Amino acid sequence: MSNKLFQDYIRKITDTIGLKIGVVDETGSVVACSDLVMLGNVNEFVTLDMDESYEIFIRDGCTYKPFGHKERPEYAVFVEGTDEMAARYASLIAVTFNDMSKFYDDKNDRGKFIRNLVLDNVLPGDAVVRAREMQFSSDVSRVVLLIRIVTNGDVSPIEVIQNIFPDKRKDFVFTITENDIVLVKETKHNTTVKDLEELARSITDTLGGEFFTKVNVGVGTVVSGIREIGNSFKEAQQALEVGKVFDTDKSIVCYETLGIARLIYYLPEKLCETFLLEIFKKGSIEALDHETLFTIQRFFDNNLNVSETSRKLFVHRNTLVYRLEKIKKLTGLDLREFEHAIIFKIALMVRKSLTAKPMRF
Repeated sequence: MSNKLFQDYIRKITDTIGLKIGVVDETGSVVACSDLVMLGNVNEFVTLDMDESYEIFIRDGCTYKPFGHKERPEYAVFVEGTDEMAARYASLIAVTFNDMSKFYDDKNDRGKFIRNLVLDNVLPGDAVVRAREMQFSSDVSRVVLLIRIVTNGDVSPIEVIQNIFPDKRKDFVFTITENDIVLVKETKHNTTVKDLEELARSITDTLGGEFFTKVNVGVGTVVSGIREIGNSFKEAQQALEVGKVFDTDKSIVCYETLGIARLIYYLPEKLCETFLLEIFKKGSIEALDHETLFTIQRFFDNNLNVSETSRKLFVHRNTLVYRLEKIKKLTGLDLREFEHAIIFKIALMVRKSLTAKPMRF
């Protein structure tokens, strides 16, 4: 809280009530007063009287009323006099200064400002003005990571993450739900997706390796404007949401690497159902067993290379060819042909998305 702000209000109040008024901080120092000679004076006994107590007390002919919005008083108002009227004035001024102090601190709390940006609670026009008031650089790049707790060990994950990123002027860590933690991290302008994955890996490895806490991390894109922080957060949310469907084995999902999965996930359900009916013969996709679907996935992973896929699957090349012919017979699609393979790949992803839709949040 600005002592000058206290001083300005005290000057106005003194003209009204005609009594000496002042404010001391938690060290007993007079930080504002209608009697300018008293500024800077220290009374250590006042500190003892206001220690962890918000009760009115009297000392040296003045009535004191502690105030503040933390666990213990941060300030105390004092009013000249020891009668009931002085106590009323002290209480009234303390309430006013407490509300004023809280508003001032909230307005200038960088962490709360970033949190409100992430949660889209700041108007776009206000964001730039507030950022300028708090001396946020407009050309600094930042990225948002959404850390979702899957299983928790005997540790507070947010404290661990705050220790990994201790610079509170550049990096901001806060919770938005019981299991979701947000990290807004300042980055370099040339930060790559690989750099972001390594950043997320430092979190998952520390929490998992040292504290037996499993988390999934969604990573947004790097943004340069203060107003774009909210967009990076939404991307991190989408990364987790889409990754839960298409990259179930990954603990880290970057928005930039989602590719076509992001498009498929948000297609209308009716359109997806129509597409599957057009691509697959009735019941053909259901006829593919787990082993066949696993073979298809490995075939895609190895860029439609029959020899390489058979080697990775530890099967004879002819065995793999037989399986591909069986798939062609069932579905009408020859996965050895690039166009057919693309259609089949997209169709499998569409089917997976449809299956997962009831799980969306």
